[in-house]
Amino acid sequence: MKKTFGGPVITLDRADINTDEIIPAKYLTEATKEALKPYCLEDLILEGFDPNGEKLANARVIVSRANFGCGSSREHAPWVLEVNGIHTVIAESYARIFRQNMFNCGMLAIELAKDEIDQLMELEKASGGAMDISVDLNEKTITAAGSAGEKSFTFQISPFDQALVEAGGWVEYADARY
Repeated sequence: MKKTFGGPVITLDRADINTDEIIPAKYLTEATKEALKPYCLEDLILEGFDPNGEKLANARVIVSRANFGCGSSREHAPWVLEVNGIHTVIAESYARIFRQNMFNCGMLAIELAKDEIDQLMELEKASGGAMDISVDLNEKTITAAGSAGEKSFTFQISPFDQALVEAGGWVEYADARY
């Protein structure tokens, strides 16, 4: 499956969203990624957030705060995002293992400074909760657009992590090289 980066955004305006909130541990016995799909962010408690709502169902990008993906180290957290069509997470920072699991799955974990995340949150709110983000991996830029305007930012990604993302993940990267 060819992954696309960017699209409709859901903002999760809280730091320390952990892997148990991304995918509750009680579902880790599921045998396929597809079986995880209905449980994405099921245990996340955040004012105005509905894990069964249309906004999450349509989201392709998550914008959040610091330390996204903290808690237990499990590949299931990126998997449940991936199977729900979310291939890009933009946050101030990540738990180290979650961040690497994103790249290993061929997904983007983009880090932006707090003031840039603030600007994205403000643009989404000023746009009535409707904002899209486009990602240019080669130029290492993101552009957020909503009815209230547009913002662009640059980001950093190591050459190796970019190669993982471009290949579609670690398995595809290894298959092409070894």
